[in-house]
Amino acid sequence: MRFDDRFLDELKARLRPSDVIGRSVKLKKQGREWVGLSPFSKEKSPSFFVNDDKGFFHDFSSGKHGDVISFLQETERLSFPEAVARLAAEAGMQMPAEDPQAAEREAKKQGLADWMDLAQKWFAANLRRSVGKAAREYLDRRGLPEDQWERFGLGYAPNDREGLKAALVQRGAKPGDLVEMGMLISPEGGGSPYDRFRDRLMFPILDARGRIVSFGGRAMNPDDRAKYLNGPESPLFHKGATLYGLPEARRILGAESKSTQAIIVVEGYMDVIACQRAGLPAVAPMGTALTEEQMALLWRVSSEPVLCFDGDGAGQRAAYRAIERALPLLKSGRSFRFALLEGGQDPDDILRDKGAPALRQAMQETRVFAEVLFRREAEAEPLDTPERRAGLKGRLREAANAIQDKDLAEQYRRDLFDRFDALFPGRSAPQQRASQQPGGRWRPGPPPKLGQTAEGASAMQALSRAIEPMAAALAHGAIEDPERMDDHLEAIASHGFGDPSLDGLAQELVRLRFGGQTLDSAALRRHLASSGHDALVREVEKAAAKSGAPFLAASAPLAEARVRWSQGFDALTRVAGLDAALASAKSGAEHAFDASAFSRLKAERDALRRAIKTGTIWDDGAGS
Repeated sequence: MRFDDRFLDELKARLRPSDVIGRSVKLKKQGREWVGLSPFSKEKSPSFFVNDDKGFFHDFSSGKHGDVISFLQETERLSFPEAVARLAAEAGMQMPAEDPQAAEREAKKQGLADWMDLAQKWFAANLRRSVGKAAREYLDRRGLPEDQWERFGLGYAPNDREGLKAALVQRGAKPGDLVEMGMLISPEGGGSPYDRFRDRLMFPILDARGRIVSFGGRAMNPDDRAKYLNGPESPLFHKGATLYGLPEARRILGAESKSTQAIIVVEGYMDVIACQRAGLPAVAPMGTALTEEQMALLWRVSSEPVLCFDGDGAGQRAAYRAIERALPLLKSGRSFRFALLEGGQDPDDILRDKGAPALRQAMQETRVFAEVLFRREAEAEPLDTPERRAGLKGRLREAANAIQDKDLAEQYRRDLFDRFDALFPGRSAPQQRASQQPGGRWRPGPPPKLGQTAEGASAMQALSRAIEPMAAALAHGAIEDPERMDDHLEAIASHGFGDPSLDGLAQELVRLRFGGQTLDSAALRRHLASSGHDALVREVEKAAAKSGAPFLAASAPLAEARVRWSQGFDALTRVAGLDAALASAKSGAEHAFDASAFSRLKAERDALRRAIKTGTIWDDGAGS
């Protein structure tokens, strides 16, 4: 039985590999992955990894690699249909009915795919013949050596109206099928079909399963009206659901199980090839803005794909269009980052001019979604009058409201308004001049951060005095050792660190951990600095020094420090819960007020506060 690709993708999207595999392999969380002993070989040290974000398992001891379907096939000796049926029942999905017509359509698609493979071989052969000389010279100018042509399936379509047609018909193809798959054009006024691609460097386009479904062609004649030409929609090819280079990008991501590299979206075929040659997992849409289906494909591979655009005006406009389409779809663990390349260079230029290390570095210098969204709204008009600044605030509110996930929308409102307040701190004349270009426009780049102005410095001093020392210690400990948050993420998302002034910092840390980013302390500090939290982090460190929390001691063993941190967090969470219960009791006093219960709650709350303040919470058994 054959299954539709969309059915299989939906099935795998509904199931976490760690849940399925964890029933037969004892797995332990390790950063963003799960690790355990190999089910395929006898070993004493675990070398079997499961990655939920990327949807695969990898066993270093046996070299086996695959998804949940292939795991069941390997471990339980199930056939492919049997494994799919087992997982569909678990996912609550109805198995597709046996449909003779669907089977016939699938057989027809397979036949067309076979002709696609033969077309690719014909194009590849022409690239090496005399007729492909101009295409070879072009590739030489672009710095793509011959030993890379086969890797990317490159070829050449000669300037011949019936060259491909004759070659495939001779092998048994029907002209009507070649028209249906987009390789021939049937004249509107009648007549014999002719080749769609002529005098073009050819790039095969593969679907997510690695099958050739269409081609893209780059014109060799500079006077050609269409520099790049893609095949049309067909039974095999749906532009809005296909990403050029996806199978190879997945292979690059899967080659190193512990890689934290996100998938990258660039603008053209040669940019994809340049990135992949540099070891970067890049893809490109089919000459159009990213669609919702393409975004879903990207999020199945990475929680925060990187959208790469030229740093010029056109590149920024393309980034802003991507923001518009992505906003409603954002949720925890599903966002984008942006790499805006400076100097008018694209990835292919950087690889040729500066080499692979420079290209990899350029792709690491990214901006978070909220920053680029704020920049888009701030650059929409000058900000030199109260009315225009009020207009900016309204646009920021509308942008946040466009996010369908209500919890995330609220976090975006806070973040965007914080950026607004940092951009206009007190509105003194020197600050206005510093934050704007001539004509009142906002200067591109990160907004001023709290603490960089006189008002901000004063506010930070007041904040330092006000931060609860134990709350600051918990936040500081989380930054020093982010993994200690993993057992408490939902509680941190709900209650923060026990001090409202740290709620924004807490939410950013939770977002990163939920998003699967395994940043060490140094990388986390750099991220917090780039996202506007650097001044707050410094004040947190000052307040934390007053807490006497033992988990901050440099001599404390890591395991013990994590236990002590959890004790402190549980205690502050308990205090917050008691405060809420007491407030609720007071508000409902006229209805049903139990004085003795109220007194017990208050005594427990006060005792816990004293234990936190005096440090007795760290005595053995306290705070648990």
